[in-house]
Amino acid sequence: MSSLHNKKAAYHTLGCKLNFAETSSLRDQLEREGVQTIQKGEHADICIVNTCSVTDVADHKCRQAIHRFTREHPGAFVVVMGCYAQLKANEIATFDGVDLVLGMEQKGDVLRYIEERMAQKEALNGGDACHEAISVPTKDIRTFVPSCSRGDRTRYFLKVQDGCNYYCTYCTIPIARGRSRNGSIASLVKQAEQVAAEGGKEIVLTGVNTGDFGRSTGETFLQLIKALDQVEGIERYRISSIEPNLLTDEIIEFCAQSRAFMPHFHIPLQCGSDTVLKLMHRHYDTALFAQKIARIKHIMPDAFIGVDVIVGMRGETDECFEDSYNFIKSLNISQLHVFSYSERPGTKALEIPYVVPAQTKHERSQRLLVLSEEKRRAHYAQFIGTTRPVLWEHARDNEPMQGFTDNYIRVKQAAGDHAKDNHVTLAKLGDFTADGECLTEVLDQTTSAHD
Repeated sequence: MSSLHNKKAAYHTLGCKLNFAETSSLRDQLEREGVQTIQKGEHADICIVNTCSVTDVADHKCRQAIHRFTREHPGAFVVVMGCYAQLKANEIATFDGVDLVLGMEQKGDVLRYIEERMAQKEALNGGDACHEAISVPTKDIRTFVPSCSRGDRTRYFLKVQDGCNYYCTYCTIPIARGRSRNGSIASLVKQAEQVAAEGGKEIVLTGVNTGDFGRSTGETFLQLIKALDQVEGIERYRISSIEPNLLTDEIIEFCAQSRAFMPHFHIPLQCGSDTVLKLMHRHYDTALFAQKIARIKHIMPDAFIGVDVIVGMRGETDECFEDSYNFIKSLNISQLHVFSYSERPGTKALEIPYVVPAQTKHERSQRLLVLSEEKRRAHYAQFIGTTRPVLWEHARDNEPMQGFTDNYIRVKQAAGDHAKDNHVTLAKLGDFTADGECLTEVLDQTTSAHD
């Protein structure tokens, strides 16, 4: 029996879906060793914080989470991992109550490290925190650790790739996660088959640079999605984010005719000014981006397209922003994800002389958020009165369930029919809900999507 048997653990994850998938996989490992996830009000024996470092705000939230855990669970064995841990391992190890800080290369051995170091700590009668940091330089990060989130929602998140070779001037992620690497197609298909065996219906493919899949194995992203499309039991796949220069026409065309890949794309633009894109060291220009959007909409006119935008990058003059705003407004897209530029230590963007004032960044963000809402509502509105397949997600008792159409429209049930939980059914789409966040389900269509 494991030395961890009957221990209780608490988890806190910050940042991207990749982090959530990694935490979920670690929680599964610990549960197999007899570790229970704490209930509200319980004291944890083990606390795990999986961190993010994409912005200075993210760093601040990580520090807050670590300090909160050490206050709420005195004497617990506190483990910090993730991007912030890789970048600031020695600093974090000095925090009160922190026992172990693990870098990216150690993610696959977290269980072993916890077992060994907890035993050492308990041999010293609980003693003080260990304050140990274990990591390797970024250039030595080589390992791909498989991860798949499960258990708490209808959608699963499958990590297919990690790391990045792009080194955009504003981004610290390649420094934190290392070079691009991936699992094999065979191993990822096996994970998808496991999701299907557990009753999962939808998988989101995640990665730092998802479209760069294959550098470790000599395979391609197109080969991967073709193989996953054949996994029985998985009814839906979504691609979490893919660089426009890696979103080939072949990938778009395959998704259009595939069995299970949804008409839904998430494509980072970051800025609609070619001047700023060059300063960012992005691998495309606005012409290529517009071409990709046009291609998707030509063969999948109903597709939902989400777009990432960074506001206030160094060098983004008023003229550059107006160019960017007008370009984005011209695109046939469905929603924006707006991020304010955050200066990160060690990045090349710090060498760019023009700094956008904080108030200006805020004003630009607000303009883009208004534009995003206009585009989202327009996307939703064109499907009012149509019938589309919806995958319904679990809701609390006596509350109407919500779900998403194939083209990522959120739909709210008119009545709480929990028999539809984790099932795809055809739903006739009515008008917007009072808060404008969803469309309503019209109760004159009950046909199963598989009938």
